[in-house]
Amino acid sequence: MVEPVETLLAFDREHVWHPYTAVTDPAGVRLVTGAAGARLELDLSPGSGRGGEWVVDGMSSWWAAIHGYGVPELDAAVTAQVADFSHVMFGGLTHAPAIELARRLVTVTPDGLDRVFLADSGSVSVEVAIKMVLQWQRGVGRPERTRMLTVYGGYHGDTFDCMSVTDPVGGMHSMWRGLLPEQVFAPQPPGAASYLTEMSANPGDRDDSVRYHAQAVAQWEAEFRRVADEHAHELAGIIVEPLLQGAGGMHPYPEDCLRVFREVADEHGLLLVFDEIATGFGRTGRLFASEVVAPDVLCVGKALTGGYVSLAAVLTTERVARGIAASESGVLMHGPTFMGNPLACAIASASIDLLLDRGWKAEVDRVHSRLTAGLEPLRGAAGVADVRTIGAVGVVQLDRPVDVERATEAALAAGLWLRPFRDLIYTMPPYVASDDDLDVVVRGITAAVGAA
Repeated sequence: MVEPVETLLAFDREHVWHPYTAVTDPAGVRLVTGAAGARLELDLSPGSGRGGEWVVDGMSSWWAAIHGYGVPELDAAVTAQVADFSHVMFGGLTHAPAIELARRLVTVTPDGLDRVFLADSGSVSVEVAIKMVLQWQRGVGRPERTRMLTVYGGYHGDTFDCMSVTDPVGGMHSMWRGLLPEQVFAPQPPGAASYLTEMSANPGDRDDSVRYHAQAVAQWEAEFRRVADEHAHELAGIIVEPLLQGAGGMHPYPEDCLRVFREVADEHGLLLVFDEIATGFGRTGRLFASEVVAPDVLCVGKALTGGYVSLAAVLTTERVARGIAASESGVLMHGPTFMGNPLACAIASASIDLLLDRGWKAEVDRVHSRLTAGLEPLRGAAGVADVRTIGAVGVVQLDRPVDVERATEAALAAGLWLRPFRDLIYTMPPYVASDDDLDVVVRGITAAVGAA
């Protein structure tokens, strides 16, 4: 017997700890009662007897459910794998689902990323990547190199090393300063969105726009190189989110910056880590941002399993693997209990196959076009500081912090689930969202902007 909604929500309020929420005064939550396609069924009126209401999921469940919900191909992968076994330890054992997933990852990522470490969450994959960098430096005889270089505005997760390379000012972790490793931060790359919008809106001013863009990148590059030069003797690696900084501010930046990261890493003997947990599997309009410039270490997660279960992977090169093997331990010192979980691996392989077979690029381009056209009229609206899109991402930045509750309620009234934060009302919808779904997204964001 299903408990009444009011009973479930009351127990939730008293006992369940939600992310970024105070248990003494928890923020309101909505009960999910179903999910299909790009939509969630929410009970928005407990006690009314109305039952669930279907709304478009503008967040893809924190950017992971790229295929939407109730996906037959992924459901079939779950059923088939459970019939064999759902989990075995990965120490001393292996299995076909892990091998098949590694084969796919090596195939779809840039050439040379041939070694695959299967982790159990995005944050863990970043921890592993940083550990790889530090062990590699020890293996090549530079144990004094222990600091990571990154840029302001980034976000890499909530565990300790992840927090240390996340923006130290606006990255939610300033309270831990003094306890975290002290990393080196360079300026945030210049934004790409306003440049791209200007190019589209004013093609006649193309030459001026290109010159302005090149000047901004050159100024940033000079300062990034200065910081790298100053700290080169203690740096082990560079870690960034390529092309799009996600939870740090939904900040797209130019491809030229990736080439700077690569050049600086090579000049100073550093390993380059790309955190593609948010950007991987098509979200920016490229299958991976790493197609522009190949890193030495690549982290993927979130959309890896299409949002079904938690899984992440760290890919690296033979050169890095051999350097780690030359360190004093001889092995990579990491081994999560659920590493290489067969059920998760089977779903991930099915998700990658579905992404490639269904023509992800056309889907993402369609989402991008619809979001760009729909959100552009908000530019210049009262309280709006910027509007930007990249791939299947749409962002409206306000000139003040969002009133999250008012914005959320307004979006829900328009049929859309959003999760605004700071001064941002943004969307990363499932790639399978229909044109009608995307029209709901635009109407919902417009309503949220008006209410926030």
